[in-house]
Amino acid sequence: MTNIVVLVKQVPDTYSERKLSGSDNTLDRESADAVLDEINEKAVEEALKIKEAGEGEVTVISVGPDRATDAIRKALSMGADKAIHVSDEALHGSDAVATAKVIAAAVGKVEGFDLILAGNEASDGRGAAVPAILAELLGVPQLTYVRQLTVEGSAVKADRETEDGITHLEANLPALVSVSEKINEPRYPSFKGIMAAKKKPVETLTIADLGIDAGEVGLANAWSTVVEASPKPPRTAGEKVEDEGDGGSKVAEYLVAQKLI
Repeated sequence: MTNIVVLVKQVPDTYSERKLSGSDNTLDRESADAVLDEINEKAVEEALKIKEAGEGEVTVISVGPDRATDAIRKALSMGADKAIHVSDEALHGSDAVATAKVIAAAVGKVEGFDLILAGNEASDGRGAAVPAILAELLGVPQLTYVRQLTVEGSAVKADRETEDGITHLEANLPALVSVSEKINEPRYPSFKGIMAAKKKPVETLTIADLGIDAGEVGLANAWSTVVEASPKPPRTAGEKVEDEGDGGSKVAEYLVAQKLI
């Protein structure tokens, strides 16, 4: 039996206009539609495939505000069995290190996990650091940027893709795997799955429930902060070239002036 934990995150829809809050330069989550992160969906799908290939249970863990329950319910409607939702106002502005500490404590609530699956990065932060930090905190092997995954008995095998090529990895369970966008194509929740998700257990916890002090998390205790931000300037009109028989030369001169050729 494989006991799988999947980390999911609710993020602003990439098709919405995303911006930072004017008060503290943190992400303004209320200004955009919220969705389950795309790569997290693929992590859920991979967990379900492993579960369906044998016996197992899939637990979803998410850290976020109350509205993150929508992302959790989508993962449950895909087929995950239960969820843990860590929601606490004190978490606002937490950096990757604090977030990983909170997730590690939440994972401790899952009895005897064998495998943790996560997306290699979330579309709102794109730090790609939390999985590695979490693996270090839990003291388990980490296999990152995985495009193909196989669980065989007490071991996990993976193909890791980088700009330099593909590396074949293997580790003993328990282990943590972060997947890339090439891992699979996630399923669409069925009507039956959506209805079943409403009855699946979701345990909501605060940082106090996890034994974490407020002085360890939040913007005031973050190792990194956004000091200043300004909106992207509007696009200016391009340079128009009138072709009077020398259009090609004018275009070439412009490209040379812009150091493009």
